[in-house]
This record gives sequence, structure tokens and C-alpha cells, in this order.
Amino acid sequence: MTTAQKMAGDGRARYTYRLRVSSAAAGALEAEWARCRWLWNECCARSKKAHAEGEKCGPARLDKMLTQARAAMAWLREGSSVPQQQLVRDFATSRAKALKDIRARLPIRRRAGMPKYKKKHRAGPSLNYTQRGFRLKNGRLHLAGGIVLTVVWSRELPKPPSSVRVYRDSLGHWYASFVVLARIQALPEAGAVIGIDWGVKEIATTTSDDHDLPHAEHGKKAARRLGHYQRMMARRRAPRGRAQSTGYCQAQKQAAKLHKKVARQRQDTARKWAKRVVRDHDALAVEDFRPKFLARSTMARKAADAAIGATKTALVEMGRKYGRAVHLVHPAHTTMDCAQCGARTKHALPLSTRTYTCTACGAVSPRDKNSARVMLVRAGLHPAGADRVRADGPLVRSRREPGIPRL
Repeated sequence: MTTAQKMAGDGRARYTYRLRVSSAAAGALEAEWARCRWLWNECCARSKKAHAEGEKCGPARLDKMLTQARAAMAWLREGSSVPQQQLVRDFATSRAKALKDIRARLPIRRRAGMPKYKKKHRAGPSLNYTQRGFRLKNGRLHLAGGIVLTVVWSRELPKPPSSVRVYRDSLGHWYASFVVLARIQALPEAGAVIGIDWGVKEIATTTSDDHDLPHAEHGKKAARRLGHYQRMMARRRAPRGRAQSTGYCQAQKQAAKLHKKVARQRQDTARKWAKRVVRDHDALAVEDFRPKFLARSTMARKAADAAIGATKTALVEMGRKYGRAVHLVHPAHTTMDCAQCGARTKHALPLSTRTYTCTACGAVSPRDKNSARVMLVRAGLHPAGADRVRADGPLVRSRREPGIPRL
């Protein structure tokens, strides 16, 4: 079963809309978040204590803790139980996933981190409501606890939502993210397949020259203005323990706006490219690349500006939306294998070597193009490949489950 078929069975998608929030509603949401944040930190404390004493701290124990806390604290009872229960479930899920990765002895860079404390001035409000905690009436969002929010409907929801997440971004804007059952919009067959290799010089190198994604350098273009605002913040920063001035807050807001603009530019570039690739190909062999290790390299800034992770996510989401087969290929030794004969070099190629030369068959090709063809061979989409089997063994698949895509 391909990744696309697995995701099609899930059939969920996120639709995000801007919210118009009054001062009274904003105060109510922040008060709700203060209760949920305290509850999250209490779960962290109980979890650490149970771990030190060698006891279990499962969902049942956390649910019991929530019941006791609401019975003992009137302040906690003032809030709705729906986001509080959902927060406890999210904490239990995150903790269970981290413990599973630790028991599986995965490398630290691939493990899910244990839940951490949420600090007041760093963690933005984020509230999750299930179906019994919200309703849509006359185009407005009614949350449990009497909170009414105006939604800016940029498009219609295809079906009634099953849950909603209300959150605030770094600019102070509020959003509602609805989870709905999405229908696959099948596209006509294109009669072509494509292999995709991620890089830094070019964000994506493919087996089709017309679908390569060059580095747009959105962050590099905004670096000068961003440095200007950051220097303003440094000059106006108040001593520790004193409130920040209005000038500092204004410079901080301008820097946040610029960060948001760059993020949206990267997202827009990724989605447009992903839609073009998915529209022109029936199956995609995508390198299951995790660029976290690049953050500790000399290419950290350029790799971050490339936003490889966001581009890969957009590609998988588009493949799911339009029902295309997406094969996530393990990235091990993709730069060492030959796409023609399957032979592997004895030593890893340095990054300065941009041309791949096979010592077995003598094939010469650009390094990234050869890696893109290797993706096709490992996914069983290349005529030279034999049913997803390469010369030295079967294909190793990615086991990571995709999340709910944003549409």
C-alpha cells in the first residue's frame, strides 16, 4: 500500500480561517488558555514525579488528576472541560510517543521529545475543541463557555467540521483551524512518473528538468530589513526586570511581520510548485529527507531559507488531495548508488563533488540528478528497477505517519 493510499483512507484536512475577535472574547480566550497552560504544566510535573518514583502515568491517571483538580479549584471549573480534556489527551499522546521512541532506541535526532513546560510569555494560546465543544451558527463560531467569534469565510467548508483549533500567532492575529473529511479530487492520468531529491543549491532536483525547484532566497532578500529591526530592538531593550518600551514593542512587531511574510512566501512557492508536479505526474518518488542535521552545519542558514521540510510537506499534501501515489524513499546512500546499474561507491562523496561517476558501468551524470533517478528505482517506478528491489536488498520504507494536511 502506498503512502497516498494510506492517507486517502484517513481523508481529513485542515481549513484555516482568520477570526475577528472582540476585546471581551480575547480576554475569555486568554483566560481559557491560562487554565489549560496551568493544566499542561501540572501534567508535566506529575509525569516527572511518576517517572522518578518508577510509577506509570497513563491517560487514566491524568484524567483522574483533571477530575480532582476541577473539583478542588473553582478557578479551573470556570473554564470549559472540553479544551482541558483534549489538552490532557494531547499530553498523554506526546508522552507515549516519546517513550515509544526511547524504547525503540531511535537516534536522538529522530526521537519525539518529551512534553515540556509551557512558559507564559513564550507559549502562544492554542485551544482544541471537539464536536461537543463548538458549533457554527449564522456564520459565527460559538465555543463552549459562551465565547462567540466572527469567522472571515474566505471559502466554504466542504463538510461539517469534526473539531477546531483556535490559536493566536506571533502578530496577535487569531485563527480557527477546522478539521473536516475531505474528498479526493481525482486528476486525469498524466502518463509520467517523477523522482525528487532535496538539496541546498536547488531546493528540489527532479528527473524532469522542467520541474526543478530553484532556491528563491526569500529569507536572504529580507535579511537587510530584518537586521534593521533587530538592531532597533537591541538599542531599545530595557534592563532585565523592567517593562519594555513602546518603541521596543513596535520594532518587535515589525520584525515579526517580516518573519511572517517570508514564511508565507516560502509556503506559496512550495504549494504552487507542488501542485504543478502533482498535476503532471501520476506517481512521485520523494526522498524522505529530514533536514534537522543541517542546522548544525555550515549550510544552516541557506538550508533554513530553503524550507525543505515545508516544501516536502506541501508536496505530500497535494499528492493526497489529488489522489496521486506518493512513495517516501529512505535517504540512506542515495548519493552513493548508481541509478543505471545499482552499484554503490565504497566511500561517501564529499559535497564539493557535484558529478557522479560510476566505477562499475562508467555512467556520468550530475550528482543530484542521479539521486533523483535512484528514488525512482527504489520506489519501483523506473523501467530499470525490479519491483521496488535494488541490487543489494529491498527498499526501506519510512514509518512516519503523515499528519492532517492544510488545504
